[in-house]
Amino acid sequence: LRALAIWTAINLDISDKSKDYQEKQRADDFCQLLTPIVKSFSTDKGFLCTNLGLQVFGGHGYIHEHGMEQLVRDARITQLYEGTNGIQAMDLVGRKMGAHYGRLLRSFFHPVQEFIEKNINEQELKNYIPDLAKALGLLQQASATIAQRGLKNPDEAGATATEYLNLFGHVALAFIWAKTAKIAIKNKENDPTGFYSSKITTAKFYYKKILPETMGLFSMIMAGSESIMKIDKKLFN
Repeated sequence: LRALAIWTAINLDISDKSKDYQEKQRADDFCQLLTPIVKSFSTDKGFLCTNLGLQVFGGHGYIHEHGMEQLVRDARITQLYEGTNGIQAMDLVGRKMGAHYGRLLRSFFHPVQEFIEKNINEQELKNYIPDLAKALGLLQQASATIAQRGLKNPDEAGATATEYLNLFGHVALAFIWAKTAKIAIKNKENDPTGFYSSKITTAKFYYKKILPETMGLFSMIMAGSESIMKIDKKLFN
């Protein structure tokens, strides 16, 4: 997630400082698209990890003197300020997705697709590239479906906004981990501290234990808004 934030920050600098208009526009498109994802996905996962940290402490994690409960409360506010994560998700599907006929989406899709095509035959990346390609395909299909349905019924976009943002976040991290693994594999022979081997191990963990969440998120997105919007408002009284 730090790598994803840094990648976005680099593009922010390019959008501000570059003298090349096309490069400046591509970087600005990327920042507009990734900002709600970096903010929401990072803070959601940050709170999840902090909450799991409290769980590791057991009952002691809930005791004030240990300080763990303070970390949980501190992490929770990050999901609220600078625009609550639900609002960030609505911004992503309501404004960023359709802006300039999908131009913002292409600022992410194109470099990921280029990376896949360039490395698809690399034997050392066989644990990453096929799964990355599959996840990207799910994201592209979800993007097209939400856009098409949302034109007819805005509820279709709103009802799947959070799932779509999380799907996007997972694909973005899969791309980051694939690039990280490629660098680590090249340097694994000269690794006295085990830094690169730990990156390879963690990349495999992400791909095998976390990235599969994309399939569930995709299924929820494709289910549409009916199951939500059919609920009678009177039931909330």
